[in-house]
Amino acid sequence: MLLILNKNVDEYEVHIIKEKILKMGFELNEINEPNYHILSIIGDTSKIDPDVFKAYEYIDKVVFVQEPYKKANRLFHPDDTHIKVGKETIGAERLSIMAGPCSVESKEQILSIAQSVKKAGASFLRGGAFKPRTSPYSFQGLKDEGLELLKYARKQTGLPIVTEIMSTEYIDEYVENVDIIQVGARNMQNFELLKQLGKTRKPILLKRGLSSTVEELLMSAEYILLGGNDNVILCERGIRTFENYTRNTLDLSAIPAIKKLSHLPVIVDPSHSTGMWWMVEPMAMAAVAAGADGLIIEVHNDPENALCDGNQSIKPEKFTLLMEKLKLIAQAVGRKI
Repeated sequence: MLLILNKNVDEYEVHIIKEKILKMGFELNEINEPNYHILSIIGDTSKIDPDVFKAYEYIDKVVFVQEPYKKANRLFHPDDTHIKVGKETIGAERLSIMAGPCSVESKEQILSIAQSVKKAGASFLRGGAFKPRTSPYSFQGLKDEGLELLKYARKQTGLPIVTEIMSTEYIDEYVENVDIIQVGARNMQNFELLKQLGKTRKPILLKRGLSSTVEELLMSAEYILLGGNDNVILCERGIRTFENYTRNTLDLSAIPAIKKLSHLPVIVDPSHSTGMWWMVEPMAMAAVAAGADGLIIEVHNDPENALCDGNQSIKPEKFTLLMEKLKLIAQAVGRKI
């Protein structure tokens, strides 16, 4: 619910209205601009009688908002959210390119790939230390050793690291050691994990679930935002459809849809969405053209012998060529790399 205040309202009157909202058990956001002053009530407002607020002299209009997500809603936050990570800013003019292997395999492997992707222009190093796999017999990652190797590669290259968290027990460790905490597709609706991440102020890369709608993705983001963590980055990584030629179906329409509905930045994963290395290039270019704020791409120096997802990983030299093409696409849509 939105309360549109009179532009002549004074601070005392605003305070009285705020106190009324808080006593009713709701949270609120305030938008105070030169031409408008809005209080947004967060919570289940379906049972509120709008006449309660219409009696206030300085409330010009009461508007019910249909979308269940409030903090992620662009209506309450008209400007795009920009998220600072070290020297990088996600959601700004310059696209954020996250690149690296699906899984950290060795010290030599992660350092070599990190150096290659940095030279090509990547701004973040991605890599899995703890790997969720469909089969319990598949490689599950190097775990704590993998995290240490990511930290080593960061120290050597200066690239901030992005890696996936699996459960709440690792939150403190990740907050201390990781630059962007990734929540994988299978954990998108792990609400207890999202609530705990909301208590941190660490940037969270939230991947869309395998069969989740855009609204469900935004509702999951709402759990993190509601906890007080405004640093949420959404990731379109393909959804499960009846088509089985590709690993998933990349939903490029989700990019402009999310941009219309929400202020949060959107990253696209062309690797997991297709499952085929030769599709990464055209889908990455298409994502940038569609308005994505960045990409997260799997790069491996020996994909034929990779322990995880080698079939969807591109080699460093192909990544370098892709970055040159992406610069042209970015320039065409008013962005930079």
